[in-house]
Amino acid sequence: MGQASTASPAISIDKLTKQFPAPGSEEKFVVLNDVSLAVDEGKFVSIVGPSGCGKSTLLNVIAGIESYDGGTVIIHPRAGGAGAEPRIGYVFQNPRLLNWLTVESNIHFVLEAQNVPRERWRDLVGKNLEMVGLAGQERNYPLNLSGGMQQRVAIARALAIEPDILLMDEPFSHLDAITARKMRSDLMEILRRAKPTILFVTHDLAEAVLLSDSIYMMSTKPARIFKRVTIDVPRPRTPEDSRIIDLEKTLVREFFSVVEASG
Repeated sequence: MGQASTASPAISIDKLTKQFPAPGSEEKFVVLNDVSLAVDEGKFVSIVGPSGCGKSTLLNVIAGIESYDGGTVIIHPRAGGAGAEPRIGYVFQNPRLLNWLTVESNIHFVLEAQNVPRERWRDLVGKNLEMVGLAGQERNYPLNLSGGMQQRVAIARALAIEPDILLMDEPFSHLDAITARKMRSDLMEILRRAKPTILFVTHDLAEAVLLSDSIYMMSTKPARIFKRVTIDVPRPRTPEDSRIIDLEKTLVREFFSVVEASG
């Protein structure tokens, strides 16, 4: 278990509750129940839980896409930001690119939505496509790119707004194992350079242990946080590191014991 942090908070969630209407009924079912967590500025924090437990719903609440029924969600201004609203980037499970627009126009779309000055667009597009290994693809179209390349564009698009907070919802879950492994390795280098605060959702404990500074483990029926784990393995990390493998095995055993007991 991690110790209390003295770092500046980026996200604070306390006793969050979210309900949805039950199909064919006037009743409601609880998706998130009394969920509390904190993400410190500049940290990479993962939420791990089984499919369908409410992880994506939690990210959508933080992003303001979904409302919630109880508790508090606070997105803190960046330290020293003079009260400016924090920018939130979002990388979804699927790239969600606009196929009729070029790669650069897909990025321009979010830059315009975020009121980024037009004179900065060219630099931001070039810098972030280079960062994800897609320099020279500005005029290409999404359907000409592989799934992995499309997801790289989605990451570049999210980073182009220079987010204070980056939400990532199982961004590699639809990729083949080889591409996903390469993307994780590249992500560690990308984020070392960009340095946003990351909240990353996954059902893959090995992925979470490799990437994260800390992990919140979530059960289902309804979703709740049952443990926070600090990953003390120094960076850079590799999937073959015995410390990563041993910690993953320990967490898998604990995770399944809790999930089976709840369900």
